[in-house]
Amino acid sequence: MLKEKYIKMSVLEKQKYIKLIKDKFEKALAKELDLVRVSAPIVVTRESGLQDDLSGTERAVTFDIAKDGKDLEIVQSLAKWKRMALKKYEFPLHKGLYTDMTAIRRDDKVDATHSIYVDQWDWEKVISKEDRTFDYLKKTVRKIVKAIAETSDFIKSKGFKGIDISKDVYFITTQQLLDMYPTLTAKEREDKITKKYRTVFIMQIGDDLSDGKPHDLRAPDYDDWSLDGDLLFYHDVLDKALEISSMGIRVDKTSLLSQIEKADKKERLSYPFHKAILEDKLPLTIGGGIGQSRLCMLLLGRAHIGEVQASYWDKDTLKSCEEQQIELL
Repeated sequence: MLKEKYIKMSVLEKQKYIKLIKDKFEKALAKELDLVRVSAPIVVTRESGLQDDLSGTERAVTFDIAKDGKDLEIVQSLAKWKRMALKKYEFPLHKGLYTDMTAIRRDDKVDATHSIYVDQWDWEKVISKEDRTFDYLKKTVRKIVKAIAETSDFIKSKGFKGIDISKDVYFITTQQLLDMYPTLTAKEREDKITKKYRTVFIMQIGDDLSDGKPHDLRAPDYDDWSLDGDLLFYHDVLDKALEISSMGIRVDKTSLLSQIEKADKKERLSYPFHKAILEDKLPLTIGGGIGQSRLCMLLLGRAHIGEVQASYWDKDTLKSCEEQQIELL
C-alpha cells in the first residue's frame, strides 16, 4: 500500500502543477547552463549513426515512408544528434542547446517509474579540452540540482504542499559503491546510498568493475565512461532511488576508440558521426537527458509515472493502480 507521504490530487490539479514544473524548470536549466532552445528530430536514418542504441539491446521503432520507401527510426535519445547540431549551428565555447525530446522505447520495462513513452529535456554544450574533468562534471551536476530545487520551491509557493529536495549532492563512483555494498545488486546499491544521502550522483557508468560486470550498460559512442554518471533522488513515496538524469562528458577520439573496441562495435566507426569525432570535426561537449515525467513524479510525490504522463498500460497495471486508488492520466 501507499505510504503516508502520498498526497491525493485530482487529475486537474496534477495537470496544473505539471505545466508549472515544466515551464519553471526549463527556464531555470537554460539559465544555469547557458542554453538556447532548439527544435529536434523525432526520426533518423540508421546509416546516419545518430540513433542512440542505449544499452545496445533495445530495438528502435522502425517504419518506411510512402514517398521513397526509406526506412526511418524513431529516436531513442538525441545524444549524438545534439553534438552534430552544436557544430552545425556554430555554438561558441561554454554555450549550448536544449530541446524537448520524445521517444518510444518499445523494450523498456514498464513499471511504476518506466514507460514506453519517454519525454525529457535533452541538452548539450560546448566545452574545452581542459573541462574534461571530474570537477567540471560535478560543477554542472550541482547547477542542475540547483535548477530542480528552485523548481520545487516555486511550486510550493503556488500552493502545493511540497516535496523536500536535498540541494547537497553526494558524489560516488560505481567502484566505490560496489566496495561499500559488495553483496547487493546494482539497483539495491543505488537505493541504499540514495536513501542515506537523498541526492546522489553515481559516476563512471559503462565500464566493467572489479566484479567483472558494469554497474549499468551504456552505449560506447557518446558518454565517456570515465566521466559520466546518473543523478538520483530519494523518492519517499516509493521508498527507492529515482533516476532523474543520465549525463556526462562526451567521448573524444581516444575514449571513442577504446570503448568501441571494448564493446566490439567497430563497424560503427564507418558512420558519419563517428568519423567526425575521429577527424576532430565535432566540438568537445557535455550533455545529458533530464526526464520530464520523472521530474514531475518526483516533485509532486507521485506513486506511478502514469500519473504525470499519458501512455499505454497493461491490464495488470491498470488493475493494481485502481486497487491502490492511483489515478492514471
